[in-house]
This record gives sequence, C-alpha cells and structure tokens, in this order.
Amino acid sequence: MSVRPPTDDSDVPRYWRELDLPGLVDVHVHFLPDRMQAKVWQFFAEAARNYGRDWPIHYELPVDERLAVLDRLGVRAFPTLPYPHKPGMAVWLNDEAAAFAAEHRHVLRSATFFPEPEAPGYVAEALDGGARVFKVHVQVGDFDPRHPLLDPVWARLADAGTPVVIHCGSGPRPGRHTGPAPVAELLARHPGLRLVIAHLGLPDYGEFLDLAERFERVHLDTTMFATDFIEDFAPFDRAHLPRLAALGDRVLLGSDFPSIPYPYAHQLAALHRLGLGEEWLRAVLWHNGARLFGLDGAAAA
Repeated sequence: MSVRPPTDDSDVPRYWRELDLPGLVDVHVHFLPDRMQAKVWQFFAEAARNYGRDWPIHYELPVDERLAVLDRLGVRAFPTLPYPHKPGMAVWLNDEAAAFAAEHRHVLRSATFFPEPEAPGYVAEALDGGARVFKVHVQVGDFDPRHPLLDPVWARLADAGTPVVIHCGSGPRPGRHTGPAPVAELLARHPGLRLVIAHLGLPDYGEFLDLAERFERVHLDTTMFATDFIEDFAPFDRAHLPRLAALGDRVLLGSDFPSIPYPYAHQLAALHRLGLGEEWLRAVLWHNGARLFGLDGAAAA
C-alpha cells in the first residue's frame, strides 16, 4: 500500500487524509459517569490480578482532555457505550449518556439495558428520545442475552434497526454466558438484529465470522483486534483474512478508548498491517460507520 501507517497519535490525521477520508468513525469509545469510570480504571489498575497481565491505561485523563485527544485524532463520530452490572442502573446511565451527547456534537447518543421487567419501557423511551446505539456487556453484566425478559427488547431493536454493540466474546476473560453459542441462538430468534460484535468476538474469531456470514445485519468491530497486546494471548489465525476481507462492508473501527494500554495510533497501524488494502481500510475507518449512523462529510466539519 502506498499510504504509510501512522507512527504515533500526532501522525493519525496525516494517515486518514492520505486515505482520502474526512476523519474516523469509532464505534467503540467509552465515556462513563465519573464515579463509574473511576471504578473501571481501578479494575484495570488491578489487571495483573483480574486478567493475569498488566493493563496500563494510556488515556487516564479528565473528560475535557479525552475529548480533545479524540478531536486531534480526527474521530468525528463516537458513542459513549454505558453498561450496567446490576438491575436498576440502566435508566440512570441512559439519562447521563443522553445529557453528554446533547453537550458534545460528535457524540452518538448511546443507551443500554439489563434483563429486568422495566427494560422494554426504558428502551422504548431511549429510542423515542433519539438513542442511536446501544451497548450490552454480557461478561460484566453476567446475564444470558437469551433471557426471557429481553425478548421484547430485542424484538423492538430489530424492528428499529438500531445497532447494538455487544461484548459477548470470552476474552479477555470468559463469563458464564459469553461465547458464540448464546448469540447464535439469539440471532436465530431475532435474525433482524443489527448486532456489532465487539472485539471481533475474541478469542472466538472464526465462530463470530461464521455468524456475520450467516446474518446480513451482523457487524464486527475491531476493538483491540490485531494489536500487539491482544496478539500476545489471543492471536488471529491469518487463514481467516480472506473472510475478513469479504466482510469488509460490515467491519467497523473500534478502539476501546480511553482504557487501552497503548496509543490510539497502534490500533490503526495494527489494522493496516493486515494487508487487506486501502479500500478495505477506507470502509472500516469511515464509510461503514458513516453508513451505519447516517453520517456524511459534514460530520468532519
């Protein structure tokens, strides 16, 4: 490829400009309420105990500074992706996410839910209020996505066509309900769901590629995918590269900013070195996300 990968964060704008893009659409960014963000970072501070490896946070910064970093990188659209770990949290998180999106022009209004009787009601309210993406974290929430209380929620989201970023893979550590089998059954019940499989489903890449090939609305996000950090313990079998290339219109840039243990530029360089070509990169870094969220070049202004 004639375009060189970015060497560091300051080089990222040069990279997407040389790819003839107006910027980046990142489908996997977190801005959580302050006390929740602090707890998440404390978890990663104890990563050696929790994950068996160190996980230094590269962007442990105040909110305004994190927003400024994304602006300098050229990330023109991103969600906040809140997620509850127990009942009774989702409405508060949705309200916080709505307020944050109203204050910041590049933010895609996000929402979430938990298997509880109130979920159909507050999910409908979030959709009616303008939520553009939902987040589900099967491992942290410790719930089965096939829970009967969620059937009306999934049905409503399938009808709406609203993307749902779902962390359902068994990495970096498994949960009781992670892995491809529960998601496969969920999609069999609701084949119209526009699921975005976080982290490309690591470490079960092949099985989640299977699901994307079977269900035309399933997307894959690149969060931490192919980075040195992940390749060290969950390497991607390069025999799957042709399949990833063929799904190029449904692969979305994701980063997990700010809680990543390396500079943002490394995620882009990791995707670049897959060798899938500049057209694939253009689709992943901008066009697929722009299409999914109804953006255009004006989003880069």
